[in-house]
Order: sequence, then structure tokens, then C-alpha cells
Amino acid sequence: MHLKQALTHKSTIVKPKKPKIMNSKVKVTAEEVTGNVVVVSKNNPEWGHIRVEQSRTMIDDNGFARKRNISALIHGTVEDLKSFKWVNGQEVPGKIIAKESLEPFNYNQAERDYKIAGKTGIVCCQDGQPIYRKTFYTLNSSAEDVLVAHNNIEDIRAAYSTSNEEVSSDMTDL
Repeated sequence: MHLKQALTHKSTIVKPKKPKIMNSKVKVTAEEVTGNVVVVSKNNPEWGHIRVEQSRTMIDDNGFARKRNISALIHGTVEDLKSFKWVNGQEVPGKIIAKESLEPFNYNQAERDYKIAGKTGIVCCQDGQPIYRKTFYTLNSSAEDVLVAHNNIEDIRAAYSTSNEEVSSDMTDL
């Protein structure tokens, strides 16, 4: 199903409730091994990326809070990225948003952007179609997450149930 069809198909119009979000400042991070803020592409030395991260506290409609660290890559030419003169730990304006879609962001490596349910390894799906998730850094303060609700909850519950059983059986071996 293509994006245009997916957007007009009734089952894809389900929108999850938007949690309330409190964001920390966006921080620039350096590569652990080299300490470089601008990471040069292995495939093309003229291109690279800068990694930024942000801590977000989400409060859902039931009053539960979850703190999550999210990150995004800013891609560009090495020359342009170096011109920012950003340093490790520097706070920068903007925010990081998540975009989810029923269409891959990159058809050549679609599986790289699967939305995975926690540590289960289960791909979140809507009507059997995988959901793709990617994070983006933006200077647009009014930009919001674009989320797609999944409906393969039984698969996810089964995976969590199995993992809980494995933990329980491991505990009896102590």
C-alpha cells in the first residue's frame, strides 16, 4: 500500500493520543572513539553528520511519566557541518521530533527504521504493515511528533509474556 492509499484507508487514520512532553535542551555529542563532533562518512569523505540528543519526559493521559533519551543525526557536507563550530556537550536551539510512517524513509535499507516494541524485537505494525520511525533535529519550535498507532498488540504482549517467563525460570535456577 502506498502512502497516498494508506492515508485514505480508514484503518490508518487511527491517531494515538498525544502525550504531554517536557523537553530538555538539545545537546551536541561527540563520537566516543575519536572525540570528533563531525563524523565523516565511510562511503564519501565529503559528507558527514553531527549527532544531537535530548532528554524528553512524556506524561500520558493516564498520568504515567516516562523519561526517554532520543537522538538524531544532522547530515551535511563536512565543510558545512564544521562551519557550525559546535563542540561536545554544547546546547543548541531546536528540538528533536519523531516521525512515523507506513512508508520506508529509505527503500534500500527499510528495515533500519522499523519501529520496535521495547526490547521484544517485535516490529510494530498497523494492519500487518510495518511502521517506520525516524528522529529529526529541527529548529521549528512548533514541530510535533508524527505518530502511527500500531494494532499488533497481541504479538507484543506474547513477546513480553515469553520474556517474563524466561526471567521467572531463570530466577528459580538461583
